[in-house]
Amino acid sequence: MRIHARRVGVTGPHGPLLKPTSLLVRPGELVLVAGDPGSGHTALGLVLSGRMRPSTGEVSPAAADLRRHVVLVDSPDVSEPEASLPLAGVVGEELAVNGARSGRRAVADWLVERGADEHLDQRFEQVPADVRCALMLELAAGRPGATTLVLDSPDRYHGDPEGWAELARRHVTPERSVVVLCTTTSAAVLDVPVARIGADNTAAESTGADNEESE
Repeated sequence: MRIHARRVGVTGPHGPLLKPTSLLVRPGELVLVAGDPGSGHTALGLVLSGRMRPSTGEVSPAAADLRRHVVLVDSPDVSEPEASLPLAGVVGEELAVNGARSGRRAVADWLVERGADEHLDQRFEQVPADVRCALMLELAAGRPGATTLVLDSPDRYHGDPEGWAELARRHVTPERSVVVLCTTTSAAVLDVPVARIGADNTAAESTGADNEESE
């Protein structure tokens, strides 16, 4: 699914939560979007997933379509699992949402297949960062109808940008895109092209994008 955000901004009760941002996400792409801490990572994730109406600008397709096809992954205070829950509980809940078997035996088997069964009863907050990130991405990718994953701020707990970037890249397919919302510090370490929160990231291709949408 192609997502086009045009100068989307969000204003909260005490001021701007997200400065106007334009972004184009095409199927089969890994898109990194960088911003300073507090610049609106989660607000942008909520807009891109159809879970928040922007105060300014617009995003297409419609919010109902975004909610069906975009999964907001491990987002702080939104879709982030409860820190005190055991990993088995977190995985069980996600498998149930995905319509898969979610009993304790099924969860244990699922974790064994991924080499993560040693963390079965560990509190989610104590699960190693690479394991946590990998499992949450895979569970999100298993959501029925999911065509876009939006991983929100993995660098808040995963200190290796190259590690979480590679995990995200593994879930890109010709039909599925992955958007990672990260800090400018992480983007600098990766040294790859990134979009910026609070910027028009589509300026160079706006004419072509508009032509595509008019067809």
